[in-house]
Order: sequence, then C-alpha cells, then structure tokens
Amino acid sequence: MSESEFQVPMPEVNVVVVEPGQRAPRGATACVIGQHLDFSTRHLESYCLSSWKPLLFDALLVAAAVEFCDRIQKRPRLGWGRHIHLRVPVHDLNHWSQPAVQNRLIDALCLLTGDDWHVAFVQRRKREDAPSQGLLEMPQGITAVIPFSDGLDSKIVGAISERKRPRQIIRVRLGTQARRKGQPFTAVPYDVNTGRSGGETSMRSRGFKFATVSAVAAYMVGAGEIIMPESGQGALGSVLVPVVHGYGDYRNHPLFTERMELYLSALFGRVIRFAFPRLWFTKGETLKTYMQGGDDENCLETRSCWQQSRQASAGHRRRQCGICAACMLRRLSIHAAQLQEDPDKYIWRKLSAPTLEAGAAAQFDKITKAMQQYAIAGTLHLDHLAALRRSPLHVASLRRHAAHLGRTQNLEPQDAEKRLNRLLDQHRREWTAFVGALGSRSFIAQWVGSAA
Repeated sequence: MSESEFQVPMPEVNVVVVEPGQRAPRGATACVIGQHLDFSTRHLESYCLSSWKPLLFDALLVAAAVEFCDRIQKRPRLGWGRHIHLRVPVHDLNHWSQPAVQNRLIDALCLLTGDDWHVAFVQRRKREDAPSQGLLEMPQGITAVIPFSDGLDSKIVGAISERKRPRQIIRVRLGTQARRKGQPFTAVPYDVNTGRSGGETSMRSRGFKFATVSAVAAYMVGAGEIIMPESGQGALGSVLVPVVHGYGDYRNHPLFTERMELYLSALFGRVIRFAFPRLWFTKGETLKTYMQGGDDENCLETRSCWQQSRQASAGHRRRQCGICAACMLRRLSIHAAQLQEDPDKYIWRKLSAPTLEAGAAAQFDKITKAMQQYAIAGTLHLDHLAALRRSPLHVASLRRHAAHLGRTQNLEPQDAEKRLNRLLDQHRREWTAFVGALGSRSFIAQWVGSAA
C-alpha cells in the first residue's frame, strides 16, 4: 500500500456568511448575520467610542464566523484537522482581499487550530448600521489593554501590571455577560449559535476570538500593547506536552500571537504587540508576586475550572471541579504560594484521599468515565511537564522550542533556553512539593507513581 492509502480523509467544512434575506450557494452551509452570528446592541454600545469604523465590525464578524466554522464539524476520530472553506461579506473588499491581510489571517488560523483554512471575502450589499455613538468618552492615556475573565491569571496579572502603569491599562472583558455599566468593553459583543447540537467542543478558535476582541479595543483607545496574563505553564505547557494524538494548544502561545501581530498590522495599519510579562515564571511565582504587593486574598474568589455548571455542582451550589488540568494548576499554584483555599469550593475537595471517589464531595454522585479521564489527563499533564528537563529524549525539542520563543521575545536562543529551563525546573520543584504534601497514599500520588 502507498502512504496515501493510510491517510485518513480530512472532513470538509464549507461555510458562507450571508446578510439577512440572502442564501448560501448550493452545497454550502449558510451562516446568517443576525441569526447565527448575533451582535448584541447593548454590548456593542460599550465599544461605541469616537474611533468606531466598519472595519472593526468586519474584524469581529470574521472572528465570529471562524468560531461558527470551528464548532459545526467534529474533528475526525483518527487525526485532527479539517479542510475549512469560509466566505465572509465585508465593507471594504479591496482592503480585506490584500494578500498581506488574507494570507496572514490564514497563517494565524492554521497554526492556532491545526486545520487547513481557506478564507475569501465578498463585498457587502448593505452597510451595517453603526452602533450608537457618543455614549462613552474615549479613555485618555491608555497604553495597554488586558483581556479579563473570571480567572486567577487575569486577576493577579492585571493587578501587577496596574501597579507599574497606574491609569494606563484598560480591561477588556472576555465573557458574554456584562459586569460593568457605563464603561468600555464590558463583554464580547456577539454570540455564536450554530443551530445544531453535537458539534466540535475543543474550541481552539477561542484564541483568535479573544485576540481579535482585545485588538479591536486596543485600536479604539490607541493602545499599542495587549498584555497576555498567562504564566509559563499555561502559555507553553500545552504545546510542550500536547495531548496524545492531539494538536498542540497555541491559544496563549507567543508563536500564535506573533502571527496575530502580523495580521493585525496589515489589517489596521498599526502595530499592536502582545506582551507576556509572566511567560518565564510559574503561576505560583506570579501569585507570590501579587501577594507581595499588599493585595489581599480576594484573588481566590476567581474561577479557573473548565467544566460547565451542570458538571460541577453539588449540594445546590456551583463549584469548580478541582481535578481538570486548569483546576490542578490552580491548586498547585496556591500551594506553591503558601496560601490556603476553602476545599468546599471544589467538587473534588480532598486530593489526599486514597481514591478518586473518596475525594469528591459527599453530595456529588455523578462521577462519569469522562470526568475520570479528565482528572487523569490533568494530573499527568502537570507530571509530564515536570519531567521534561530530566529526559534526554526532549533536549533537542526543548532547545528548538526555546529558539522559536527567543525570536518572538527578542531574545538570543541561549538566553531563551536558560529561561525556559529555569521555568521547567521551578515547575518540577513546585509539583514535587505539591504531590508530596498530599501523601503517598493519595490517588494523585498513585496516578503519578503508576505513570513513572
């Protein structure tokens, strides 16, 4: 058999975004503006500054359409990628069709999602109505924006950054529910509804969505920088230690934001940089730095869990699961910072228990096979990340990764390698101490021991 006979065919996705009242060509999936891509008038009003342009609406429309494509077609059981064809109506066809814009957009999407993207543009028939103007004043003296969620990273890195640049940073909320009134950028201004169930859930395109929303905000206030709040484990770990048979998660990785910088520069005609102030530090070190600034522990009121409410509720109370990769990194970091957190915030309140079942809250009786697999995967991810530096098999790949990172951060390869090695060594020390504190009989220690 030839090599091609062993290759699994990639699923085809063909989406055409249409204005209301229009239809997609035969054989294509219609994505209707106002139906599948719903722009919230209320949320858009928080973007109503004097610099609003149709180009900004088009940038958000492209991000929404990318999310639609990502969600409607499940990835193959064997393999990862899909062929995705997308056509989007825009106000200025000549601008969007420039190779510098189109090719850089595709380059960013291909790296981010692991799919084969083909994106084309057509001229809009009807101009999109501009949102109400004059509701908010243009913030003055803003030098950077920071994407903000309910997570621990955005809370503590936002505070650290604002200490250094008082009144120069504005927050861009990445949620869909506005939390602040009368302020700019209170929520993502659109919602995506595929109109079907059973689609893809990996949502790798979220990185493009959040980068675009942040860039639109930066453009509007004249800021030249977007502060990425992730620490080293979160930004780099999922690429250094990808899921078996999966594609590396580049959502918060400098190699992706480097491509976004090129795309945004061509699109907006302005340089907007993505900065990673905590890239070479662990989340535990970042939390320590936050606490040293005199801030209280209200940062622990944040939420890190990936699980939805229906999978992470017990005793009529929404909790964090406490065992997914995000929760495990959070708990590891809180331990490394020598802080204490109420264990009842988690479904799996007791990681020192001898079994997974014994560690869960008494009110929780919905332990599924999928949850168990998430728990094992989250634990082993952190363990494998801790073992990278001690394995001679990874020396060459770590050096290569450091060289790529050095380019994105304007560092010499040797300097980047030194910083990456220090980060991994610090992670190993924190992880070893964390697992040791749980005791040798804990189910976490048993999983780690069986994988050694």
